[in-house]
Amino acid sequence: MKLTKGQLAVIVCAAVIIIDQILKIWVKTSFYWGEDYEIFSWFHLRFIQNNGMAFGMELGSKIFLTLFRIVAVSVLTWYLVRLCRNPEISKGYVVCISLITAGAAGNIVDCVCYGEIFTNPMPTDVATFVPWGEGYSTVFQGMVVDMFYFPLVSFIWPDWMPFVGGDRFSFFDPVFNFADAAITVGIIILIFFYYKNLTGVPEEKSKENSKTECKSIKD
Repeated sequence: MKLTKGQLAVIVCAAVIIIDQILKIWVKTSFYWGEDYEIFSWFHLRFIQNNGMAFGMELGSKIFLTLFRIVAVSVLTWYLVRLCRNPEISKGYVVCISLITAGAAGNIVDCVCYGEIFTNPMPTDVATFVPWGEGYSTVFQGMVVDMFYFPLVSFIWPDWMPFVGGDRFSFFDPVFNFADAAITVGIIILIFFYYKNLTGVPEEKSKENSKTECKSIKD
C-alpha cells in the first residue's frame, strides 16, 4: 500500500513519540537518578534529568522553555500540514520535518506531565507513578528525562601539556534521549539532502530547472 505524505507524517510522529515515552518511562521507573549502566565501553545508559533544551543545555526559565516548545511545535505542525498538501514537496522532506516536530513534542510531554505524575526520590530509590497532582512538581515544571551516553573517546592529558595537563578529556559527553536523536537526525538529513527546500525552492522545480539549464547548454 502506497502511503500518502499525510499518513507518513502521522506514522513517523506517532512512532517517535511512543518510542521516546516508552524509553523514558522505563528508565525513570527502573533506574535511580544518576545511575549508569554500561552496555559497551562506548555506550552507556545513564539516567539524568534536566530543565533545559536538547542534550541537557539550559536556557532561560523552565516555564519560558516549556511555552517556547509548545509554540514551536504548534508552528511546526502547521507547517507540516501545509507540506503534506503541497504536491511539489517530496516525502523525504516531510519525514525530516516530522522527525523534528515529533522530537520536540516528545520533550514537551516530560515538561507538562512528568512533574504531576511521578515522584522524584533521592538515589538509590526509583521514581513511581502517582495520581495527577501528587508528583514532584506542577504542570509545565516537569524535568526532561535523558538516558543515552556515548563516551566515544576518553583519556587524561599528559602532565607536560600546558593548561590541560592532568585533566580528563571526554568525547561525547552530553546525555540525550530518543526525542533529541530524532530532532538531530531530521536536521542533519535536512541540511545534507533537502537544503534547497530551506531556500524556498521545491525539489521538483529545482530538478526541472537543472534539466532546462543543461538542455540550454547543449543547444
